[in-house]
Amino acid sequence: MLELLLDGADRLGLTLTPEQVRQFKLYYEDLVDWNKRVNLTAITSYEEVQLKHFLDSLTIVPVLGSGVWAKRNPLFIDVGTGGGIPGIPLKIVLPEARVVLLDSVAKKTAFVQHMVNRLGLEQVQVLTARAEDIAHQPGYREMFDLVVCRAVSKLATIAELTLPLCKKGGIVVAPKKGEVERELSQATKAIDILGGKLREIRKVDLKDLDQHLLVILNKVLPTPSKYPRRAGMPAKHPL
Repeated sequence: MLELLLDGADRLGLTLTPEQVRQFKLYYEDLVDWNKRVNLTAITSYEEVQLKHFLDSLTIVPVLGSGVWAKRNPLFIDVGTGGGIPGIPLKIVLPEARVVLLDSVAKKTAFVQHMVNRLGLEQVQVLTARAEDIAHQPGYREMFDLVVCRAVSKLATIAELTLPLCKKGGIVVAPKKGEVERELSQATKAIDILGGKLREIRKVDLKDLDQHLLVILNKVLPTPSKYPRRAGMPAKHPL
């Protein structure tokens, strides 16, 4: 049962408990079932979900190390969570974390809320909103120890959607595929303006995840109050 996930997790230094395995199994079953009615993912095979959704999400865990995650009840937000990836897998293996799962599509957040209830996950808020909007609200702006964003967007866009939510001393993690050097060079200005600094581009050395990279940003300065710009602007006109 979930052999590919278990093997990959072991290579990441993670040991999943029987309860966590049960949660991942339920997650897979409901994801595939709901996907027949709601467009959550193009990846639905048993093997691919284990690798490209679950294990892919867990590659973020080793990044956390003893930094912001050493504190009690760290707070993280998954921007553009879609069907709950990577936020729900991260919450399953980091049960002490407080989590916000954010997406602008109500049908997707309905599924995510269903899964939070079904899996018995505590200290999780599911939010239907745009990052450009909530990043200007006091309860969310510069509040998070970790911001993750798996969205297929340019890094300059991701920076504007995530860094305003990240507290000083926190980190942003953006999973990417393939070469990112050119994209990163185009995002350097945006990252600087928004108070971020590139920490590293970490290559994930797992045979089942080809060309998998994690772009990791440190939040070093407060984000100017005018950012992020209004909804849609970060994608249409990256900084």
